[in-house]
Amino acid sequence: MSASTPQELVERALGLSRADGCMVLVRERSSTNLRWAGSSLTTNGAAHSRSVTVVSVVDGPGGAQVGAVERGGLLDGELEELVRAAEEAASSAIPTEEAVPLAAPGEAGRGGDWDAPPAVTGVEVFSETARGLGRVFRASGASKRLHYGFAEHSAVSTFLGTSTGVRLRHDQPEGTIEMNTRAEGSDPRSAWVGRSAPDFAAVDPEALDAELARRAEWAARQVELPAGRYEVVMPPESVADMMVPLYFDSGARDAVEGRSALSAPGGGTRVGERVAGLPLNLLSDPGYAGLECSPFVVASSPGRDISAFDNGLPLRRTEWISEGVLNALGQTRATARRTGMEPTGFIDNLVLDLPGAADGVDEMVARTERGLLLTCLWYIRSVDPQTMLQTGLTRDGVYLVEDGRVTGAVNNFRFNESPLDLLRRATEAGASVPALSREAGDMFPRTAMPPLRIPDFNMSTVSKAS
Repeated sequence: MSASTPQELVERALGLSRADGCMVLVRERSSTNLRWAGSSLTTNGAAHSRSVTVVSVVDGPGGAQVGAVERGGLLDGELEELVRAAEEAASSAIPTEEAVPLAAPGEAGRGGDWDAPPAVTGVEVFSETARGLGRVFRASGASKRLHYGFAEHSAVSTFLGTSTGVRLRHDQPEGTIEMNTRAEGSDPRSAWVGRSAPDFAAVDPEALDAELARRAEWAARQVELPAGRYEVVMPPESVADMMVPLYFDSGARDAVEGRSALSAPGGGTRVGERVAGLPLNLLSDPGYAGLECSPFVVASSPGRDISAFDNGLPLRRTEWISEGVLNALGQTRATARRTGMEPTGFIDNLVLDLPGAADGVDEMVARTERGLLLTCLWYIRSVDPQTMLQTGLTRDGVYLVEDGRVTGAVNNFRFNESPLDLLRRATEAGASVPALSREAGDMFPRTAMPPLRIPDFNMSTVSKAS
């Protein structure tokens, strides 16, 4: 790999560029992990990687043409080849509709110390976590449960330089821990818990295992139920499973062009329309405590909702839904010119919040006469963009609630639901807490969600998955 520092690579690539505009992104990633199976640590490791992306802009006869090329494991002598490859890609590209002037330093956001070395992590971040796991494993014999899972931590430093003089860097710590338990032998019962962990200081494996043990006890009784609509209490993790797809599908351009569930009948968007039955806020904020992320745009290419032309622009708290009313959609500066709305860039976190709500899952379960506790979802796929309909499967824990108590574990289901429609039909929300989506947590771990009560969640068919 290159012996140059990321900052040196940015400056050299910009100096080599012959394009009318150029942006260079260098991402330095340091990562470490622990894995365990059968109540025993199996592997741990550490890795370091670097990627370099050059985005070239050429002013062609029909407008700006863009080429973006990314390489990993780049040697110093290969940098010029990368720059020329991006320029060649730009010269053969069709003109882009996303073209706007690159941000000047005075328009850009604020970043970290440009000259500091890249952030690093190491296996020592797991010191207390590993000790806690050891205590959990030693106790597994008495519990007759086996433990499986993994913990990962990374530190990613992103360096952005542009031909207009912008120089920004951001250091992103990121970690997750996921733990599964199942009974010894052929018993198929299993349960899952997961947490996002930027530094692992607050990770308590014994507390996580206590929740797994509770769910294992619930599963001592097995109940078969048919497909149908059920009152459901969704813990924050399964709410995150559904809200992340909503966020990813909330682009202004698709809405304006009539391609999404946020398109207004007859044209335009649903901004200003009530979309949630409760006065919920759905927001993103680079400075949200515990979920901090890049305060400026970082993009490798032009796109419908995020564009390299906006690289370096500041990101600020944005309420996508405000007190139940659709308030904003994700859009680039180019899209904003067409919609007449403010540009609102993609922010790498998401929070759903009901101001004043204080109850947790247990309190909501205690108020449930009969329903299901739906702990996590997986294999979620889009069915119909026009309604935002998603399909997927339940996994590792659907539990029957009767008279305010969990009384058994239920078979798995396939579900068909729209996250937008869930917000419309939700009748109760609790306090928001950090929550890791089982489905999307590996690529989007920074979420905080409340538990939700849905009176008629659609379990479309019984699933034999276990």
